[in-house]
Amino acid sequence: MKNKLVSVITPSFNCAESIGATIKSVQQQDYEHWEMLIVDDCSTDNTRAVVQAYADKDHRIKLITRKWNAGPAVSRNRGISHANGRYIAFLDADDMWYPKKLSKQLTFMDKHKVALSYTAYRRVDESGRELGFIIPPEKLTYEELLKCCRIGCLTALYDTKRLNGKVYMPNIAKRQDFALWLKIMRQIGDAHGLTEVLADYTVAANSVSSNKIIAAKYQWRVYREVEKLPFLPSFRYFCFYALNGFFNRI
Repeated sequence: MKNKLVSVITPSFNCAESIGATIKSVQQQDYEHWEMLIVDDCSTDNTRAVVQAYADKDHRIKLITRKWNAGPAVSRNRGISHANGRYIAFLDADDMWYPKKLSKQLTFMDKHKVALSYTAYRRVDESGRELGFIIPPEKLTYEELLKCCRIGCLTALYDTKRLNGKVYMPNIAKRQDFALWLKIMRQIGDAHGLTEVLADYTVAANSVSSNKIIAAKYQWRVYREVEKLPFLPSFRYFCFYALNGFFNRI
């Protein structure tokens, strides 16, 4: 059964109030062959105690603790390094999956022989109020992804067997998930997804995605420092990114 195991990677930091609902959304999956690796990045609240309480009752949940705060990229990579599954999925500590998320996505990947897949998702605020939907195209190429990241981290699922092993996130403070999809797609050429909404993404008031200047700064860094693109192509893709952000909000 290891060949069908899904490893769910969840970084945590001071999320005691939200992580219980996140864990329950994984436990409620109709596909039950998973492990959830929660990597706590030195929380100062009772996050670890909350996670441990779930782990004590469900052997599929595993708490991994860090000795110093290093940010989500390092925490996610630590989780990937401990993963036992063929499939690697990501779910942050304030987001949630719908019950058929894994089963539908795995069936889709198996049928179409897909190495990296994603789904549509709903955006909500911290009170659960609906903010809109992100409906990605059914297929994305490397160049299309450079123009606009349409893969939500909470929906991504990659197959280590089709990629010849685990793939890790570049160690940058923000946009590391975007950089990971680009890294994978340099290998496989394109990714495929479901246009069905299968997850809820929480837009936190103080998140990097809510600060457009910071988000733009790290988008540019991915182009120049991670992908090593020349200035003019970087500028071209950044213009696509900026225009996309503008039209998505009018």
